[in-house]
Amino acid sequence: MMSNPIPSRETALSLLKMYNKSESLIKHALAVEGVMRYMARKYGEDEAVWGVVGLIHDLDYEQFPDQHCKKTEEILKENNWPDDLIRAVVSHGWGICTDVKPESTMEKVLFAIDELTGLVATSALVRPTKSVMDMKAKSVKKKWKDKRFAAGVDRTIIQKGADMLGVELGDLITDTIMGMRDVAEDIGLKGDA
Repeated sequence: MMSNPIPSRETALSLLKMYNKSESLIKHALAVEGVMRYMARKYGEDEAVWGVVGLIHDLDYEQFPDQHCKKTEEILKENNWPDDLIRAVVSHGWGICTDVKPESTMEKVLFAIDELTGLVATSALVRPTKSVMDMKAKSVKKKWKDKRFAAGVDRTIIQKGADMLGVELGDLITDTIMGMRDVAEDIGLKGDA
């Protein structure tokens, strides 16, 4: 049985923009895509595949927040996406809105960095430079401890993801920053650095 072809970045981006108009959600998708591509290079995996998974992971969030991940699964099936990519997207909601546990490295990375990109972005915006270009993991870890800062970011998910990957939190933060630097201009975090 032949699996469906991997959709192009253009296909994924136009699908994302069909269901999402919010600039912040699109920037989040671009940030996650950037980190996923960076991590794919680090793990010696297919950057294009990891990138489209990152780009599309919150496809349904703006229009169907109460059906998060479930609606994305439907939409991606209708659009003939490969089953393993659909599974990866759905698994990022494990323990929150799905019972699909991240198993592959790609799934674990997506699970770990999804919330973390939000914390890194928020941390960057309060810096004098408003940039990820000059940011270090240490400054994010300082913000991590302040539960009122970026209160919507679920730190337990990030920690669980780091544990699943068998990496130190500081290293995961550094990798996330590096991935976001690759797309800093597109996500508005190039700043004055």
